[in-house]
Amino acid sequence: MKPLPPVEEIRALVGHRFPGGHYTIAHWENFLLTECTGAGPLPDDLAHPVALFHMPILGAGTSIGEMFALGQADSDSSIGIESYQWEFFRPLKEELRYRIDGEIIEADRREKNGRTFDRIAFRFDLADPDGAAAARTTVTWHYNRGRR
Repeated sequence: MKPLPPVEEIRALVGHRFPGGHYTIAHWENFLLTECTGAGPLPDDLAHPVALFHMPILGAGTSIGEMFALGQADSDSSIGIESYQWEFFRPLKEELRYRIDGEIIEADRREKNGRTFDRIAFRFDLADPDGAAAARTTVTWHYNRGRR
């Protein structure tokens, strides 16, 4: 069994900030996202909420791969999803340039039912072009370390 990353390294991730950046949901992208969910076109240039799966990560200047590496994932299959929490402060729209900032807000080692994992929570904040809060997403993953 591969040795566990030191718990101090995992806990030290709290406060890690991603570079930040911008993301615009293009009309074509929103069309495809809406279509793949089986929904019809949304009125008034509304963006489908499913955009929050990828938009915050890309817009904050990071990637799924970097998030795996930060938590020292053993493999793609060692990640478990605890939750994706979405908060909307205003409707998301197509063709608006959103400012996105992200950081790690929680990171700790846990044991449950004989299973060891590191629980890491990433928060991404989206602001509209006027700087008003548009949405927030908190992604919490388990980096499975095996049974002890």
